Amino acid sequence: MYKLILVEDEEDVREGIVGQIDWERYGFEVVDQAENGREAAESIDRLLPDVVVTDIQMPFMNGLQLAEWIRAHHPNTKIIILTGYDEFEYAQRAIKLQIDEYILKPFSSQELIDILLKVKATIEAEIAEKENVFVLSEHYRKSLPVLREQFLSSLVSRRLHPSEIAEKSMEYGIKLSGELFQASVIRVDHIRTDGESDLPSGKPVSLRDTGDRNLQLFAVLNVAEEICNKHRFGKVFIHRDDVVMLSIRGDKDEAEITRMTLEILEEIRLNVQRFLKLTITAGTGTVCETPALLFHSFGDALQALDYRLILGNNRVIWIEDVESRSNRMLDYDELSQQSLMRTIKLGTAQELKEVVEELFGGLDAAQVSTQDYQIFLLEIITSILRVAKESGSETTEFIGSGIYSLTDMHKFNNMSEAKQWIITVCSQLMDTIASERQSSYKQLIDQAKEYIRSHYEESDISIGKVCQHLHISTGYFSSIFKKEMKMTFVSYLLQIRLEAAKELLRSTELKAFEIAEKIGFADPNYFSFCFRKKYGQSPKEYKNSSRGG
Repeated sequence: MYKLILVEDEEDVREGIVGQIDWERYGFEVVDQAENGREAAESIDRLLPDVVVTDIQMPFMNGLQLAEWIRAHHPNTKIIILTGYDEFEYAQRAIKLQIDEYILKPFSSQELIDILLKVKATIEAEIAEKENVFVLSEHYRKSLPVLREQFLSSLVSRRLHPSEIAEKSMEYGIKLSGELFQASVIRVDHIRTDGESDLPSGKPVSLRDTGDRNLQLFAVLNVAEEICNKHRFGKVFIHRDDVVMLSIRGDKDEAEITRMTLEILEEIRLNVQRFLKLTITAGTGTVCETPALLFHSFGDALQALDYRLILGNNRVIWIEDVESRSNRMLDYDELSQQSLMRTIKLGTAQELKEVVEELFGGLDAAQVSTQDYQIFLLEIITSILRVAKESGSETTEFIGSGIYSLTDMHKFNNMSEAKQWIITVCSQLMDTIASERQSSYKQLIDQAKEYIRSHYEESDISIGKVCQHLHISTGYFSSIFKKEMKMTFVSYLLQIRLEAAKELLRSTELKAFEIAEKIGFADPNYFSFCFRKKYGQSPKEYKNSSRGG
């Protein structure tokens, strides 16, 4: 089913269009209806439709303005314009905006169906081009320069000497000159199926249907390469079971390299979802100053990716949104230590028990010296302390008070007692981190709400301004805000403004247009429209009813 949004200011026309067509029969689902372009823009951002059918003449934002907005924000969405004969000049302008189709009023249901089927064929052709399994298989076999991939993989896997990096990057034609570098990891989310793998005869094979992870990964790589080439930013390659993106910037602007990285990853995510019908989650690491330090950034990107267990998949996660990276201790290369740290931050009690069991399972008590055994315990404690340090000072104090008992490590009668002590301490730290994380979410939302309440009267207030004030990325803030508030930022801002309007209508003699300006609406007519839609009466009617007259 392809998602469709219908935008028409006349309710009877909307209902007529929706009611006269068997949408499911033709492969469409009307996921929302809107009365004007502004309403439609919010729905498009939220629902990501494949097709938008819109009238031209509408209040607040007309069809062509909406089309221009769609082309800027969702360039792959198909647009069908409804226009009358007297609006034909608008239609000519629509052609310049690369409108996919337009249909003249009055029109029959069959005429609209014909247009929809034409647009559907275009969408399917685009998807087939990007998803053709055979073409991708051949391309995959021929297009992976092995030496280049091995070099880039080694760049993020371990620390290479600068002279080796310079030599190999020149030999393979890979430009790695710059002032700042950043690594990101793109992972294809696992698709849950009902176990039914046989496809009906003649049905095109899709990437989802094949279940071929390598082919899915290569398709994602193609999309990522296309977008990076378009922006002339970033290098992408396959490393193990992920796509890795390296960002390089010629100056020392750390904020800008991260902004560009997150924006491009978000564009990749949306295109993969639209064209490949797959979802991906991306983790972005810290910024470093030389290619030799990219393996640190890559390690941070993998840790950011782990937070999908908390935040959910199908999103972009920046490590500095979810963890403080200041005063970072040296990274440990041992996979067992990394596994323990990850489990303390994000895992369950059962996962913790399994990880600790595995750690101690590798020890042979008969062959381990007391000194080696104590060093082993101290290494585990160091990992626990590192997690505590990265999670905040309160957890550092908490774990510090418990570590004192390890000055008497020799008092443990056996490994089982030491193992149980480690599980107990880690469990307490896990509970503390989870509690502080929830408290951090609440504090973040409280700060955002306070800022919105203090600035809602400004007509140019935006989610970008709020995030700039809070020093976090918009993607992270949006997910946390919606999770905690059960509504979007735009909906909350509108709610605050309309509540303020009600108070001003009750307590002042201000006119509706004066109140609109006072609460941040640039267009008083749009204020009246939103007010009536929310409360079922106009501002004037509300003023009269609230005063008993």
